Amino acid sequence: MKKTLIILIVFIFSCNSNNNEPAKIDNELKAEVEAITPTEVAPISPTVEAVKLPLKKEIQNGDLIFHTSTSGQSLAIQIASNSKYSHVGMIYQDGGKDYVLEAVQPVKLTLLSEFINRGENKHYVVKRIKDSDAVLTSEGIAKMKMIGGKYLNKNYDLKFEWSDDKIYCSELVWKIYDQAFGIKIGALQQIKDFDLSDPVVKAKAKQRYGNNIPLEELIITPDRMFQSDKLVTVFER
Repeated sequence: MKKTLIILIVFIFSCNSNNNEPAKIDNELKAEVEAITPTEVAPISPTVEAVKLPLKKEIQNGDLIFHTSTSGQSLAIQIASNSKYSHVGMIYQDGGKDYVLEAVQPVKLTLLSEFINRGENKHYVVKRIKDSDAVLTSEGIAKMKMIGGKYLNKNYDLKFEWSDDKIYCSELVWKIYDQAFGIKIGALQQIKDFDLSDPVVKAKAKQRYGNNIPLEELIITPDRMFQSDKLVTVFER
């Protein structure tokens, strides 16, 4: 049976559409959300070596999993943030199954195997918070799941605003850890900190902003989280 997967609208900069073409830009953003359609992915067979899952002992609730999205916007993310990875989610184990809590359209729980199968070359990295035995207790995990549950089914945030009305991938994971434990995985940046000079990035910024780029907008990228000294790598494939 084929499974349909939501392709992530990934992390490309956008803003409040308060320029001289607000209606045009709002319509383009609306169309981009509506254009997210499921992509057919072949069933995953246990005999196929293309998808290698980490062993149960190698992952746990609260781990972060990074990969490179295959969406059309991923390249612009990578260029702007000088990063290999453009998407991040959080491991969520329930009923003997491994899921990834991720901000796509909408925020959802995705089977780990499906998440991995969707990434570029099926490559991924799993990282864990330092001192996890002290942080990821049964009480701590329950708190994270409670907070994460508030975001389920929220729309993906195409404008990357620092609010809870809509949310994007790294913002979701960052806020769960911050709200549950006061742990900030990666320092926030502003849009002006990124490389906006590349033609690929310029084109995407123009599509999202028009002529009014919100350079002061706060943002957290998958790369900033990946590079955080609060995490350690536990598995890579």
